[in-house]
Amino acid sequence: MSASLFPLLVHSPWTAAAWVAAASLFACALILLTLLRTGLAWRLATDVPNDRSLHTRPTPRVGGWGIVPITVVAMLLLAPSMWLAALLAAALAAVSQIDDRRGLPARVRFGAHVVAVALLIALNPAPVPWLALIAVGFLMVWLVNLYNFMDGSDGLAGGMALFGFGGYAVAALSGPVPQIDLGIVSTAIAGAAAGFLVFNFHPARIFLGDSGSIPLGFLAGALGYWGWLKGTWPVWFPALVFAPFIADATVTLLRRLARGQKFWQAHREHYYQRMVRLGAGHARTALAWYALMLAGVVLANWALALSPVAQWGAVAAWAIVFVVAGLAVDTCWRRHAALQSEQSRGSRG
Repeated sequence: MSASLFPLLVHSPWTAAAWVAAASLFACALILLTLLRTGLAWRLATDVPNDRSLHTRPTPRVGGWGIVPITVVAMLLLAPSMWLAALLAAALAAVSQIDDRRGLPARVRFGAHVVAVALLIALNPAPVPWLALIAVGFLMVWLVNLYNFMDGSDGLAGGMALFGFGGYAVAALSGPVPQIDLGIVSTAIAGAAAGFLVFNFHPARIFLGDSGSIPLGFLAGALGYWGWLKGTWPVWFPALVFAPFIADATVTLLRRLARGQKFWQAHREHYYQRMVRLGAGHARTALAWYALMLAGVVLANWALALSPVAQWGAVAAWAIVFVVAGLAVDTCWRRHAALQSEQSRGSRG
């Protein structure tokens, strides 16, 4: 960390966070605007619609080219103790860019995710039994992948990054012993996500792509693990902050596994996809999820001041909210499917 930045971070962390967020937003937006105006965005990676897509026109998948460089530079300059996480995020972005351009076998992609998480934990082990570390590592690998699964609707994954890492920043900077480096880095990621959303909110001009979603999922787990390792928050906190993505992807995965389907293949069965297809559209779906994301972040930060028993009670209460919301979408979807079936039979008759 440079000598000129250190006093500002120590004595005015919230002011520093605001400047870092603004700089990250501007830098990310400038990079993506340049890629669009020069036409390079389409040459780097383009998403071509298929029968499982929610969009109808080819769109460049280069959001990671704006978010990842800003994030890695911020981590190396402002939080050098987190250098490993920064380099691993950059490595995952490189592997994912190859996947965006040419496609990679699932085993190669998944292997890269496992290696990155294993290295992070092995070189920064928490003082808990090794079985607990394996469980945490499994959850982190799942977070990497689910973030990619949830990147399928305008503004959704970018919004989760904005609210999720923003929630990390608030908790890290406002705790009894502020974790300034973690808070500033989280702010940088949230700011970069906001710059990406300028071009990704409906109608999206740019998609996040694997080169963006995979590093973001990894960093959600890595920073969550770092905060737990340093005592900034309990183990439940990252899960509660990113609960909207975790809940949707996990339930969808279990359903597909129960039907014997390959969960890694593209599909349109996530709750957010069904909301779009039910008529809510991309913008209203994103706004509804933003409200859910913000409520979860507020609840998570508020619960930090409660007793451990009350904290887990808050987690359980939020889980009930997701169950109710999921049941509501399921009910609407069944009615929609039944209506379509009746209309199809009527047209054949």
